[in-house]
Amino acid sequence: MSGAANSVYLDHAASTPMRPEAVEAMQPFLADSYGNPSGGHRAAMATKHAVEAARERIAARLGVRPDEIVFTGGGSEADNLAVKGAGWAGRDRGLDGVVVSGIEHKAVLGAAARLQREGSRLIEVGADARGVVDLDALGEHLDERTAVVSVMTVNNETGIVQPIDALVELVRKRAPQSAIHTDAVQAPQWVDLRAIARAVDLLAISGHKFGGPKGVGVLVVRKGVDLVPLIEGGGHEWSIRAGTQNVAGIVALAAAFDVTDERRAEERGRIAALRDHLEAELRSSIEGLQINGDPTFRVAGLLHVAVAGVEAELLLTALDQAGVCAASGSSCSSGAIDPSHVLVAMGMSRAQALSSVRFSLGWASTASDVDAALPVIRHCIAQLREASV
Repeated sequence: MSGAANSVYLDHAASTPMRPEAVEAMQPFLADSYGNPSGGHRAAMATKHAVEAARERIAARLGVRPDEIVFTGGGSEADNLAVKGAGWAGRDRGLDGVVVSGIEHKAVLGAAARLQREGSRLIEVGADARGVVDLDALGEHLDERTAVVSVMTVNNETGIVQPIDALVELVRKRAPQSAIHTDAVQAPQWVDLRAIARAVDLLAISGHKFGGPKGVGVLVVRKGVDLVPLIEGGGHEWSIRAGTQNVAGIVALAAAFDVTDERRAEERGRIAALRDHLEAELRSSIEGLQINGDPTFRVAGLLHVAVAGVEAELLLTALDQAGVCAASGSSCSSGAIDPSHVLVAMGMSRAQALSSVRFSLGWASTASDVDAALPVIRHCIAQLREASV
């Protein structure tokens, strides 16, 4: 079983186990190679060369230039730097419009809300029942004063792939001064990002979503795109992100990305088969189970379901106690459970959203994980339904 001891881990969309190649790559920089990459002596140059070699490898995997790679402390920081940085830079040029989808990660929504509190015009556009962003509605809110548009590549809850090519075409036509950002944090293990990274202005990824370490990410900043830094204080990362680089994390992220890119097709097919088996068994044995989002637009590792008559938070607690790790998009505020903002943006009812659970698979998932989880999921749902009668 993957995950913690005696547990079945079905929450890879939250964080994946580190790949062995990433662990091996980072270890020298946790012990022996400790120089600051900003220095000029021999010890410093060894770590600087490691950072720059990693930058070149990541750039090649994304189809961009090495000097368009900015290392960050993770996906949320990369999203904040993109949205706030482009919004602030746009404001300096008289642009005040911010357009995002309502299904974005909260890092994007929070950054956009900050710009709104500072005076920007913010529009949040919903999605349809398939989980796909409404580009017609988005297009209605684009104008010559739009500073930044942000739509994610793959949704972190439903796994639905968004139409980034069509988005780029629309924005370039109707808001030519706008910077286009995509949160691609959930994408590297499923999607070849080369074409997308070249089409947009800003693209964010995070190491721990595809077998790298936590606390390190990348923001692709295409040449000619203006950003106001979030963190100031030095000339690191082209003066876009000050602070000593996380050398061990950067090297490990590059190693994980190499393996992910090389094995994507093979792993995607294997994981999709596991997901399909999990879905088919649950469909055939649990009444009132509904798949959220259109499966034809879904990445291989995600299964997002609503279970009629069962509260997701109670189900997740029961699963955890029984040794199965899963997740939901609901949040607790002042003692009350709020439904997932993603599912609400898709037009889902409150009751259905609060009954929805995400099972997610990744590179370390096995057939034994799925086989072990199935009877536990069935049993927990049956118990909760019986208790509610």
